[in-house]
Formats: sequence, structure tokens, C-alpha cells
Amino acid sequence: MAQRRRLQVAGVVQGVGFRPFVYGLAHRHGLAGFVRNDARGVVVEVEGEPKELDLFAAALVEQAPPLARIASLETSKIETRDELEFVIETSAADGERTALVPADIATCDDCLRELFDPGDRRFRYPFVNCTNCGPRFTIVRSVPYDRANTTMASFEMCDQCRREYEDPRDRRFHAEPICCPDCGPRLSIELESAVSLLREGKIVAIKGLGGYHLACDAANEQAVARLRARKGREEKPLAVMSSSPELLVELGPDEEALLHSAERPIVLARRRPGAPVAPSVAPATEWLGVMLPYTPLHYLLCADFGGTLVMTSGNLSDEPIAFENGEAERRLGEVADAFLSHDRPIERRCEDSVVRAAFPIRRSRGYAPAALPLPVGARRPLVATGAELKSTFCVVRGDQAFLSPHLGDLDSELAYRAFGTDLELYLAMLAVEPELVACDLHPDYLSSKWARGQDLELIEVQHHHAHAAACLAENGETGTALALVLDGTGYGTDGTIWGGELLRFDLAGFERICHLDPVPLPGGEAAVHEPWRVAAAYLERAERPVPFPDWSRVRESLKVNAPLSSGAGRLFDAAAALLGVRERVSYEGQAAIELEQLAGHTEVEPYPCRSEGRRIIAADLIAAAHDDLAAGRERAEIAAAFHEGVALACAEACARAAEPRTIVLSGGCFQNLRLLASTRRRLEDLGFRVLVHRLLPPNDACISFGQAAVAAYAMD
Repeated sequence: MAQRRRLQVAGVVQGVGFRPFVYGLAHRHGLAGFVRNDARGVVVEVEGEPKELDLFAAALVEQAPPLARIASLETSKIETRDELEFVIETSAADGERTALVPADIATCDDCLRELFDPGDRRFRYPFVNCTNCGPRFTIVRSVPYDRANTTMASFEMCDQCRREYEDPRDRRFHAEPICCPDCGPRLSIELESAVSLLREGKIVAIKGLGGYHLACDAANEQAVARLRARKGREEKPLAVMSSSPELLVELGPDEEALLHSAERPIVLARRRPGAPVAPSVAPATEWLGVMLPYTPLHYLLCADFGGTLVMTSGNLSDEPIAFENGEAERRLGEVADAFLSHDRPIERRCEDSVVRAAFPIRRSRGYAPAALPLPVGARRPLVATGAELKSTFCVVRGDQAFLSPHLGDLDSELAYRAFGTDLELYLAMLAVEPELVACDLHPDYLSSKWARGQDLELIEVQHHHAHAAACLAENGETGTALALVLDGTGYGTDGTIWGGELLRFDLAGFERICHLDPVPLPGGEAAVHEPWRVAAAYLERAERPVPFPDWSRVRESLKVNAPLSSGAGRLFDAAAALLGVRERVSYEGQAAIELEQLAGHTEVEPYPCRSEGRRIIAADLIAAAHDDLAAGRERAEIAAAFHEGVALACAEACARAAEPRTIVLSGGCFQNLRLLASTRRRLEDLGFRVLVHRLLPPNDACISFGQAAVAAYAMD
């Protein structure tokens, strides 16, 4: 006897070729019925022999398209209809909108073959895509994911594209962004013109998937210097795009896999000696951020240009990335010599992701808006507004947390407006009306000011508690644990600046067990930009001579503007300044990055460091470094001994705390691979179970997720 079953599939099942897959699967099993997108995901009704229905249901999960992520499958028996065929039906937009929008997907090999095939009708067409690749998140306006709900809606398919779209045997069967030179988007200028300008050393603003890039010849020192001057980016490394990254950097299996993944992030890898890039692309660092082309336009650019291109965010330093054509021309008109744009609108901005080793530094294009599971579901919808640097927000629906793409530093009016606009778009896409908002304790964070201005129930979460909660929840846990949180700045419950913290915590609250001994920051914010000031304060605390000539003048600021800080980031700044690595910085973390590079893999014994009560006397580490430097010890050995001393002092503090035996590591300082590895090894040798970030950045980009976890737990 024939049966009919209804299957409701939830997860990332729209925009990933799921309906064509179901269509083919049903035909292979001789089943009738239909498949369609709806507001929850994909609904399937199949009718036929029970054995074939069972095989169909199993294959639906086991053989799903590679980009699909099935979160749940609900099956029920319904009345038979005696149908004879299986069809793809028009999507249904009614009901609660819980369908997940897929991330943008790098161009697939099949589309690349067409792109460079002179006999193909899409030869050199910069918007070629199919069911398995192309724009998704950045063009979606609402769910279900159909062409009418994307920025491709205004491009009417030509007859040939329509035939492909409706042909079940075609790989563009129901590919919503389908287009060709006859009916799709067009470039604003000839590609050849843009390539000629790049070869002449000009700067070209290029419209990508989630916003504009600023591009120039990466081997041309004058062009790179001009880009830095116009963009206002003094020394922070610039990302490069190359079809042959192996010529630029040393790639291990993990880096290779990341570079060629569908997400196509920027991957940080060690630069090869003599790599053909200008010195000012990434000054004073052996690390280079490289990425492969990931759109047809990028592939054409790289192929025609024949070299490596700087491909950096289309913005002025510290501003959000430009993504609308008119906005880009206004904001980047003084930077770019020309614009290579197109007429397919970008619905929401999304910068390139950046990955180092086993964790992201910036989680954005290719990863957002993939849902992250919360170990405790929220009974009411909520939004968490994050921190100020490396800003992200997080929207929670049930047990799913949707982290925004990287927004940048939220410290300007332009960034604040972008925060509000992007959050509004996210809430609309997810059909979420928040009833609760979580934010940082800091009174002056713009994200917190926004939260406090809403007519919503408010939960304030201390910065380092949010860091700890983010790592714990990312690892799927909710119990009591220790947390070692090392970063630069976070507003403490006592109104002082925290940043070198050992906490005992759970998602409900925390206890501050131990911390770095606070030191004054002479001149306040000025000390963040001039690490020698912090070094001077540490040296004076350690009763060592201060070698910086301006100290006698700056020391007066101790009387009027010298907030106390226990920040581990400032401790690394002090060591870097003392060793002559970096007395002044032009971007966050610069001194610590270069200090880590100086330390390298040098094997040394750690510097000792005392503890007094709840305080780790970090001045001991600076005193030891000073004494070794005066004695003529190699700077690399001193830097290495300092790193090991920090790791040892933290491990000893955890040993004194003793319980519980699970500990999480979070905070921007743990982007330092040497510090992370040494601290983790020492803790595991002491018998601790160590949890680290894998899906989220250790830096402040994870704060909103941690706030969301705390707020969700508070409802439980």
C-alpha cells in the first residue's frame, strides 16, 4: 500500500541546491509529491512504497548537498493523494520565518571552467554562478530564499537562463542568482581599463560581495604607500589576493584547506623570503594575510593582471566598509583613482574573514550568518550589542545565536549609524522582535548607549565575564569553570580597567579570584598609543631606572590622568617598548604582535613572577627583562622568557585556585600563538581540562555571543 509522508526540514537548506537535490532523489526512488521552500526551511511531501519512502528519508540526510546543514527533520504520515509526478512548487512565505540564510559561497570549479571557456556563453562574464556557488547572504532581503526576495529581483531572466532554471537536469536548476551577459548585472567600466590602471600603479575601488575593496599592485611600493597615505592606515598589514599564494607564504595542510574552502577567508601565514610584495604591504611582521579569488570578477582580475593585488577594505581607517555605490563614491572618492563597480545591489555589508591557525581573528564573509548553538535556549528573543573594538552584535532566537559580520571599531558617528542599520537588517532577515537586550557595563560604549536607549529589558554583562561565557558556551557547556581572560581593556565592576583576570564563573555570575597587579596608565588613552609610557610605569613600580627621555615630563600626568589598569595587553606593550620593539603604535595589538615575532620559537626558562594575595606582581617580569637587557642578553631570548613567564604566572594562579578543573582561555592576548600554546600546555600538565575558542575569535568580537549566553541563561 502506498503511503504519503510530510517532511519539514530546518537548517541551512535554502540557497544550497536542496530543492533540486530532493527533486532528483524523489525521481530515483519513484516517488510522487512536491518540495518547496517555506518560512521555516524546506517542506517535502512524498508518496510511494513504504520501503522507498524509508530509503528516501535516510538519503535526504546522508546525501544532502555539501553546503546544506540540516538542523532538524520532522516527519509525519498524511493522507495519500494518488499523484503521479514529483514537482518543485512555488515557495510559501506564510508562517513564522525561521528559515536560515546561507553564507556567500566562493565560485565553484564548474563555473570557473565556464568563465574561462571561449566557447561558453558565459565566457568572461564576471557574475557567473550556479546552485553550488555565488552570492547568498549579501543579496537576501527576506526568506524564503527566492529570487524575488533578493537584490537580483530586478534582473529578469532571459529565455536561455529561464530554461536552465527550470530544467531539473541542469546544475542551475532553481539557482536564484542565475544570470548571463544578456540579462544580468553589468560592470561600470571595462575590466581591461581597471587592469591597465592597476598596472600603472593606480588605486581602484572594486565592488565585491559584501562591500568595496581598495586594490593596487602589491609589488609596487609607491602604489602601496599612496594607498596607505590616502586611506590613513599607517602600518597595519594589508591583505593581498593571489592566484598563487604558495609563492608568497609558507602553507601547511591547514592553511591550504582554509584557503581553498568555500568560505575563502584571508589566511595569516608566514611570508616566504623574497616574496614578490612591497615591504610596506606588511611592515615589521613576517606574517602576511593572503586570500584566493572568490568571485568571478576576482578571478578575471587576477588572471588579467598576472600578479598579486593588495585587496583591503574599502574604507578610511576605523570606518565601516562602504557597500552602496553612491556611498562608496562619496567616501572613497579621495582614495581611489577609479571605481570598478556594478549594478547588482548589496543588501548588507560583510567584510572578508581573517583566520589564524585554529581560530578566526575576524568571523565575517563565508561564515556569517551561520547560526551558533547556545547550550541554553532563550525563552524570549534577545539582542546582545557587544563591545566597542572588533564590534559585533548577536541576535538570539531560541537556542540559535546569529552573530553579525565584523563591524569594525564602534567609536565614531559613522560606525554607530552602520551598527544601527546593520542590526535593523539582521532583525528583519531573521524576523526577530527582541524583548531583551544585553550590553557591556562600560558607560561610554556606543553599543551600550544604544542598548540603554531601547524600551527593552536590559541585562548588563561585565566584559570579562562575557569573554568567559563566550568560550564556555561555544564549547557547549554551562557549568562552573575557571576563566583566564587576558586582553587590553575591559570595564570592571569596581570602575577600574581590568584585563588580566582569573575568574571562577558560570553563566549566572562570576568571582574575581586573581588579577594582574594594576599599574597607572600615564596620560590615560595616550598610554595605549605610546607603550613606552606603560613601560616607564612598570619600571618605576619595579624600582628600575626609566630610559625614556620624555618620562620626566609625562610623569606629571600621574597626578591628574593615570587610571589604573590590570590589562595584560598593556603588560605586553610595556615589554615591547622596553626591548625597543615598539615605543609607539599605529594600530591595536601592534607592539604585542611584533614582540611575539621577536620571541619566535626560542627555547628558554620562564622569568619568575611573585603573587601577593589576589595579585600577580607582573612588574617582576619587566624587572627581569630590564636586568637581562642591561646584562647584554639577546632580545629574542628576553622576549621568549617574558612570554613563558606570563604563561607560568597564569598557570600557577590557576593551580592555587585549584577548583573547578575546567578552565577557559579567552581575550585578545590569546591570539598570540606562543602564549596560547604555552599556557595551555602548562595547565594541562597540571591536570586542567582546557577549553579554547575554535569558532569565534578570542578577541572582543566574541563579546556579543558571551552576553547572549548570559542573558539566555538568566531567563532559564
